Amino acid sequence: MTTVIRQEDLIESVADALQFISYYHPKDFIQAVYQAYQREESQAAKDAMAQILINSRMCAQGHRPICQDTGIVTVFVNIGMDVKFECDQPLDDVINEGVRRAYTHADNVLRASVLADPDGKRQNTKDNTPAIIHYKMVPGNTVEVHVAAKGGGSEAKSKFAMLNPSDSVVDWVLKMVPQMGAGWCPPGMLGIGIGGTAEKAMELAKESLLDPIDIHDLQARGASNRAEELRLELFEKVNELGIGAQGLGGLTTVLDVKVKDYPTHAANKPVAIIPNCAATRHAHFTLDGTGPSLQTPPSLEDWPEITWEVGENVRRVNLDTVTPEDVKDWQPGETVLLSGKMLTGRDAAHKKMVDMIERGEELPVDLKGRFIYYVGPVDPVGEEVVGPAGPTTATRMDKFTDTMLEKTGLTGMIGKAERGQVAIDAIKKHGAVYLMAVGGAAYLVSKAIKGAEVVAFEELGMEAIYEFEVEDMPVTVAVDSRGSSVHQTGPVEWHDKIIAAKAV
Repeated sequence: MTTVIRQEDLIESVADALQFISYYHPKDFIQAVYQAYQREESQAAKDAMAQILINSRMCAQGHRPICQDTGIVTVFVNIGMDVKFECDQPLDDVINEGVRRAYTHADNVLRASVLADPDGKRQNTKDNTPAIIHYKMVPGNTVEVHVAAKGGGSEAKSKFAMLNPSDSVVDWVLKMVPQMGAGWCPPGMLGIGIGGTAEKAMELAKESLLDPIDIHDLQARGASNRAEELRLELFEKVNELGIGAQGLGGLTTVLDVKVKDYPTHAANKPVAIIPNCAATRHAHFTLDGTGPSLQTPPSLEDWPEITWEVGENVRRVNLDTVTPEDVKDWQPGETVLLSGKMLTGRDAAHKKMVDMIERGEELPVDLKGRFIYYVGPVDPVGEEVVGPAGPTTATRMDKFTDTMLEKTGLTGMIGKAERGQVAIDAIKKHGAVYLMAVGGAAYLVSKAIKGAEVVAFEELGMEAIYEFEVEDMPVTVAVDSRGSSVHQTGPVEWHDKIIAAKAV
């Protein structure tokens, strides 16, 4: 029997799902992070996971985004062959209307991150459309839809290789994961696609991330095929790398590893890795012709009651009076609470400033002695000063770092994850400092921001330069003025500990 699916039902269902996943983590993810938190022996990693869990509960209560990067939308649509759509526009346009409504919802505005003309003007589409949409025709008379919102930091760490048929997938993955650094915000999941063609392997990797976290069930029952054997082997060996939460070193780097495969050419072995970050966001719904399919809110009892207390050795810093001489005493791994005024700026703002410097033009803001926070915040709603405002991946600013430190007198930078060697060398050369804020705790971070004003490059939207006034914003000294990086020392230390414990 033919089922008629109304246009408005699909639009409403997509919009509802995207709003839902912006502030509700999947229950299985919360449980997996909490279990990892309870097992964790690295205090830095444990603190990072505590902030992720607290942030998640706050977002569930406040219906505000888990992460300021509310993602690019990917949609998988399985269309029953006995379905008829009652639409007056193409199906892509219908789904994108759902995306548009979700991202411009007045009560929970989501950040528009999608840019048209990607190698040219890179102009923001303003409503986060278009989505990336995959269709499949299947038997039946329903439409099954999976939606996901993927952050740019984790998507940027995707890897692909066309291996030789005799090459080891495990060896390749273990080589790639350390190269991915911590910009994908571990702990999270790795999706691995094997086979097909180049584009099919990438699609398989992305689709695998929609599956629930069930690695411990698999460990209990054992593998029944090659894909499951790979999951078990990689889960153990990736965690043995000691990368840990936020790359700080620890016992848990991945919560699960997913593997999907597909027949491939005899001469090829295409393999793809796509990581899912600590802002894991996906939902599923089925349309059967009876109306929209809306998500069911979880119970707040599903979230653990976590408290995060600042230790006794915390350093409190007044950004309005701190000097370049002061930062020389700061130690790698040290917790710092920032208060006072800081500037913000990420990719587009850095490029504009460096271009102005090279032309000999005066910058619109004075950076001498200041700290700059790599962030593109969500717009505020209601009485908020600013929306969720977690850090963006710092390595994207590495190529600008030496110029910024040398030409502006900048004292410090705040961002997510590690710095590359070129940035570490510049930090050491100029006696500056790099501080790390926890990725995946954007709403929690925003509560430390008491004032926010755009001071330059307003035309860049979320990439404009703001001046934030903060109070007790928690960060970690990730690269000190002597060039010592916790993202280099932490994983090595914890890898050695894990291997030593395993040998006992």
